[in-house]
Amino acid sequence: MTDAPQTHATFASFYPFYLGEHRNPICRTLHFVGTSLSLGCLLQLAITGAVAWLFAGLFIGYFCAWVGHFVFEKNKPASFKQPIYSFMGDWVMWFQLLTRQIPFNPT
Repeated sequence: MTDAPQTHATFASFYPFYLGEHRNPICRTLHFVGTSLSLGCLLQLAITGAVAWLFAGLFIGYFCAWVGHFVFEKNKPASFKQPIYSFMGDWVMWFQLLTRQIPFNPT
């Protein structure tokens, strides 16, 4: 696991680092699935107004991501280093995976 603290002044400089922390295709897939399910939970929250969906979405999203990092990527999640940029990076990566701007299996 990498422990070297890295801080980035801008999201533009952070995002390449973020993608580098997500090289494993299973990790990327787990992030995509977790973020997609979290989005579904947010939609349920908007439809039902039940706050439990907010907590379900957070749990599912982070659970999938952390399994991807600790089990497959063998590193600490970027959210431990820069939580705001990491949250932004997750959504950008999700969109780029969805629109096939980046591959699930980087080579």
